[in-house]
Amino acid sequence: MTTEKSFTHLDDKGQARMVDVTDRDVTVRTATASGSVTLSSAVVALLREGAVPKGDVLATARIAAIMGAKRTPDLIPLCHPIALHGVDVDLEITDSGVSIRVCVRTADRTGVEMEALTAVSVAGLTVIDMVKALDPAATICDVRVEAKSGGRNGDWVRD
Repeated sequence: MTTEKSFTHLDDKGQARMVDVTDRDVTVRTATASGSVTLSSAVVALLREGAVPKGDVLATARIAAIMGAKRTPDLIPLCHPIALHGVDVDLEITDSGVSIRVCVRTADRTGVEMEALTAVSVAGLTVIDMVKALDPAATICDVRVEAKSGGRNGDWVRD
């Protein structure tokens, strides 16, 4: 569904600006994002055995996801720095690689979709960094928002 919206990140001259959220209400907001890293069957086997030479891939990717969520406004130019109140990271070894799901929570004036997406992306990049010598074809796939809640636009869930 497409609706007509103004581009709030542009000023009246068409120049990029940070949106002023001063008069928005502070509400509880959450966003969940997901993605995956496709890996060779040999690397999947090493992950399951805990035998990747660089160490515990999932533990490292989990910490990286949390750090990525916290550093989002440093990486995405127009994102507001907001206090994150929770970051849950779920990593699962699958037959084709690693499934990543992150839920980010705050009580603030703007949403946390970008923080959730950044967390998933950084987790995926970390998995690749730890296995790239074993699987140079490792690929991050399907990074996307799955759901959001709170704020003036309300709740949204991917179909």
